[in-house]
Amino acid sequence: MFDRIAPRYDLLNHFLSAGVDRRWRRAGVDALALAPGSRLLDLCSGTGDVLVEWLRRDVRNRGVGVDFSPQMLRIGREKLRQRGHAGRGALAITDVASLPFDGCSLDGAIVAFGLRNIAARDGVLRELVRVLKPGAPFVVLELGWPRGWLGSIYGLYSTYVLPHIGGRLSGEAAAYAYLPESARLFPQPAEMEAELRAAGFTHATSRPLTAGIAWLYRAVKPA
Repeated sequence: MFDRIAPRYDLLNHFLSAGVDRRWRRAGVDALALAPGSRLLDLCSGTGDVLVEWLRRDVRNRGVGVDFSPQMLRIGREKLRQRGHAGRGALAITDVASLPFDGCSLDGAIVAFGLRNIAARDGVLRELVRVLKPGAPFVVLELGWPRGWLGSIYGLYSTYVLPHIGGRLSGEAAAYAYLPESARLFPQPAEMEAELRAAGFTHATSRPLTAGIAWLYRAVKPA
């Protein structure tokens, strides 16, 4: 499914969110608060937008993105090449439950709108604790579900409008019906914070973005 929607993935992300997804990704990279020259892991990287955002901020920055979709990564590699970042960033097909990195080797990690696609989150979170350096930050950006009247409007939009437009433009209506359902089933903020702590992270926090349409989580590997 992800391979099939890859050619229109970026276009639909920006169109269906009215461009707000770019601001969310910038907020996620900001929250890492990493020093220039750090090495970042972008988990479930897709077409590499978060990795590109990190690399463009400083010529000393380095990073690697991992994903399971060859077509997403193909587009991401071209994006890195066009922006002149290919020498400092790489994208690879990887099992996120068994990362090909030494223990305590990465300065930080981020996952943007991909954690809800992982069934066994606890094992992946523990694997991240293994590869991160002591004191390294981990940031999660994920879709949420607003409350009150905004939640009702968002529910109508995500149930009827989003699958229709996404399906027409991508040819994959099922993919854009899956998106709101996976967001609805994702843990609530307090539950996600508890999962991070259970995996071995400390200082787990969360804050809403755009009235709770998205959430930003941050945690730290113990020093």
